[in-house]
Amino acid sequence: MTALSGALADYLALRRALGFRLERAGKLLGQFAGFLEAQDAGVITIARAVAWARLPEKASPRWLAMRMSAVRGFAAYLHAIDPRHEVPPAGLFPDPGGRPVPYLYSGADITALMTAAGNLNGEQRRAAYRALVGLLAVSGIRIGEAIRLDDGDLDEDSGTLLVRQSKSGRPRIVPLHPTTIAEIRAYQRVRDRTRPLRRTDALFTTLTGARLNYPGTCTTFRRLVTLAGLPARPGARPTIHGLRHSMAVTTLLEWCRDGEDVRARIPQLSAMLGHSGPRDTYYYLHAAPELLALAGQRLEHYLEEPS
Repeated sequence: MTALSGALADYLALRRALGFRLERAGKLLGQFAGFLEAQDAGVITIARAVAWARLPEKASPRWLAMRMSAVRGFAAYLHAIDPRHEVPPAGLFPDPGGRPVPYLYSGADITALMTAAGNLNGEQRRAAYRALVGLLAVSGIRIGEAIRLDDGDLDEDSGTLLVRQSKSGRPRIVPLHPTTIAEIRAYQRVRDRTRPLRRTDALFTTLTGARLNYPGTCTTFRRLVTLAGLPARPGARPTIHGLRHSMAVTTLLEWCRDGEDVRARIPQLSAMLGHSGPRDTYYYLHAAPELLALAGQRLEHYLEEPS
């Protein structure tokens, strides 16, 4: 077995331990490894990945995207072990029928967004968007669920949030950190002081006291992105939906770092996100190279430990 084949076997074993079946990807990556070995190439480069992905004649854009997606995951894993391996950028062969590549926000990105909210017009608006961004970043709830929240859905005593109007139609309870609750309470005090006569029971409201609406919230968020100076990335642009995805990936990464049994805890994350089952969560976390990088680092550490 060559070094590349051995690395591929380790990668597939690791991903399958996380709950991914990788039946098609496993076959494709076996072919890709054979392609590299035939060229006596032990390092993945973007040029080699593109050359292999384009081998099928008259391949559909979706098939090209699928082949490159498989390579990209393997390359990200190897890059964490050996930086000589190049990771093809997301969206190099875009899938016309697939989901968009998610924009993953770092902790610094989220802090920058919350700080940028301080530049909006109106004290109540500044406080509202600071609290909203913080809530989305730590809870993983959808933006539509957030703007449908009422004051009574927040339970400070139990440290939880009741999401009554979810995408699935089933209510769920989401735990919140005390600092998040404190941020929301600070916003509520500003809101109630600036507009004591309220038009709605909504938690998040506009300057006129009405419930936030989806188009207006997305427009303001794009303004925050500009103020925070967050750049677009290959195949991905910063959107408000990326906060949800980032929370899910961050949670999974923390579990990996803590040595948790990720597969056993996925149902818990599914419940927090409001997914109908773990299968949706696996798909949702699929495009996270940070997870593969951490997994690769953990495997490298494990291999270095004396037996």
